[in-house]
Amino acid sequence: MRELSCRRIQVDEIWSFVGKKQRWVTPQDDRNRVGDQWTFVAIDPETKLIPSYRVGKRTNPHAVAFMNDLSLRLANRIQISSDALNSYVDAVERAFGADVDYGQAVKFYEAEPIGPGRYSPPRVVDQQKTVITGEPDQDHISTSLIERQNLTMRMSMRRFTRLTNAFSKKIENLRAAVSLHFAHYNFVRVHQTLRVTPAMAAGVEGRLWSLEELVERTSR
Repeated sequence: MRELSCRRIQVDEIWSFVGKKQRWVTPQDDRNRVGDQWTFVAIDPETKLIPSYRVGKRTNPHAVAFMNDLSLRLANRIQISSDALNSYVDAVERAFGADVDYGQAVKFYEAEPIGPGRYSPPRVVDQQKTVITGEPDQDHISTSLIERQNLTMRMSMRRFTRLTNAFSKKIENLRAAVSLHFAHYNFVRVHQTLRVTPAMAAGVEGRLWSLEELVERTSR
């Protein structure tokens, strides 16, 4: 997807692991291929389109590569919102320079309850918004929709479930699953509030793809 006319983008990263959890990684393992893996994701809050994503480590080089890819897909100046991950500040500057409006939204949560409600989502007790560069509209400095997208990923891909034995055994499998998920999400799945697919809402595609067409295109 190129020359997208998005006005605002929210970004976040979601955790998963490959092969084994990070605490079980040994010096003999290839640390780029096993242990913690993070999927960086960008979403257009208006069309719900996912224009860019990247699977890798939660490091500055991967954040920069993610932002560079995002910048190449956009046709105009945008407003970016993220959490307080330090790598985003450098990555946004490297990818967009001064031609961006960027703000961070940091949420503060109540302490995790002990007892029956331990695995319930913690309640947000406060939120702090910070302007990093440019002149972002503070009313739209938010990560709420991208955090909701994280839930969609966990519900759609078993390997992203927090307590699971269905984790990816190879990094290639994780990347393939994420690619297939977002192709389906953008082009096949009708968004409930939009009543069209995100790709149709963004003007990328004029019609709904079938599952058969998705399989045919991804198998080429």
